[in-house]
Amino acid sequence: MQQRRIGNQTVSAIGLGAMPLSTKTDRPSREDAVATVHAALDAGVTLIDTADAYAADESEFGHNESLVAEALASYGGDTSSVLVATKGGHTRRGADWELDGSPAYLRRACEDSLRRLGVDAIGLYQFHRPDPDTPWEESMAGLRQLVDDGLVRLAGISNADIAQIDVARSIVGPALASVQNQFSPGWRFSADELAHCEAHELAFIPWSPFGGVSAAGSLQSTAPAFAEVAGELGVSVYRVTLAWHLAQSEVVVPIPGASRPASIQDSAAAADLQLTPEQLARLDAV
Repeated sequence: MQQRRIGNQTVSAIGLGAMPLSTKTDRPSREDAVATVHAALDAGVTLIDTADAYAADESEFGHNESLVAEALASYGGDTSSVLVATKGGHTRRGADWELDGSPAYLRRACEDSLRRLGVDAIGLYQFHRPDPDTPWEESMAGLRQLVDDGLVRLAGISNADIAQIDVARSIVGPALASVQNQFSPGWRFSADELAHCEAHELAFIPWSPFGGVSAAGSLQSTAPAFAEVAGELGVSVYRVTLAWHLAQSEVVVPIPGASRPASIQDSAAAADLQLTPEQLARLDAV
């Protein structure tokens, strides 16, 4: 598979967003979820994105991290090159999502993630979302401390604007490797942040790269050109969408969610899909 960079690590151009394995209402069985992660690894995926808050509710906080760890441990092949990216800063109260960006909480969350993932240091630890009750600078100082203390190898931020990216760069320093923001054919509001990441050699990881829960319907209604190009090439609209993401910049590393082996196998194939300049122009114009 085509390769890209996150910090000092080389990863597959297409990652696996593991969130649906834990948060979907009709989520797969644990056996089927593990099979999905194994299918991703078989397809050459070496970036798996998870988070401590990916769970049905508060009672099973950490579900997704534990599942990813189980899948990696039970895989028959070599997983030494796999970068596991997790996040901290979101909390759960029952089934509700809440925030805590305080350095003390991030420390506890990181230590819990280390335990669930069964590692000495987290490959990529991302601050999940700005907390209005904690100054951004304090959250970034907490993230930097995790790096300095050796709990985290690379740091990332998520759902950040350009000003927040620059503050993170100044505080976290060279360990800051990535920005994960929402971005899709129907949601291009992070285009400026993507360009800023390119200018500063930060990986840009688009979450929800297809545009949401009803992705197929969303792509058909908001970006019919993607379906047209898919028909011309005889591939899925999902594959075309990911190829479009990759064509935006060399710093883009999409993490499509998957809850079935077939889904991630199709997504991984997008790394080899070449769109013509004319097709890209049509898709960019949507």
